[in-house]
Amino acid sequence: MKIDIISLFPNMFKSSFEESIVKRAQKKGLAKIKIHDLRKWAKDKHKTVDDTSYGGGVGMVIKVDVLDRALKDLKSKILNLKSKTILLTPQGKKFDQKTAKRLSKYKHLILICGHYEGFDERIRENLIDEEISIGDYVLTGGEIPAMVVTDAVVRLIPGVVGKEESIHHESFSNSLLDFPVYTRPEEYKDWKVPKILLSGDHEKIEEWRQKQALKRTKKRRADLLK
Repeated sequence: MKIDIISLFPNMFKSSFEESIVKRAQKKGLAKIKIHDLRKWAKDKHKTVDDTSYGGGVGMVIKVDVLDRALKDLKSKILNLKSKTILLTPQGKKFDQKTAKRLSKYKHLILICGHYEGFDERIRENLIDEEISIGDYVLTGGEIPAMVVTDAVVRLIPGVVGKEESIHHESFSNSLLDFPVYTRPEEYKDWKVPKILLSGDHEKIEEWRQKQALKRTKKRRADLLK
């Protein structure tokens, strides 16, 4: 998978994808992530990518012509790859594991980081496929959401995670939170590991884990069960 990220502050990504699973995915050649400065496609000497809003109002607005040139340039280099262009904005659909799975099926993603007062509406109407939000709160820009989406999607690419079966047991993978897990020591400060996990009966252990996952989800995130 190739992921192109368009940002006004590319330096924010310097170390984000150079650690852990995402780094390994790139070393294996399973993912290629490239950060682009939107100013590269500005034509004036000041590299202007935003302007004031028609009709007045506070804040600056990302210009449609600059972003259009950026997208045309990036898409011209992907040949016939299955691609999706995504705007990271508070107005988008809330990101979840189901969305991450869907996006992991694409061969190419373009993530556009928002900033300032927002985007010229013609960008939404003509240049993108969908909008994504990572939650109902305000951030400085779309860089952190781009990191979140990239991390969640890349780890779902086949071959990225060592034990792929572990992905299927993670929280949100089957609309349930993960079951509780334990490791050595078996007893610490009178806190004991549940006996069932020491029994060696894998069928009963799996049954216990499923019950615990359901119980935890009902208590903490009952909305997931709907």
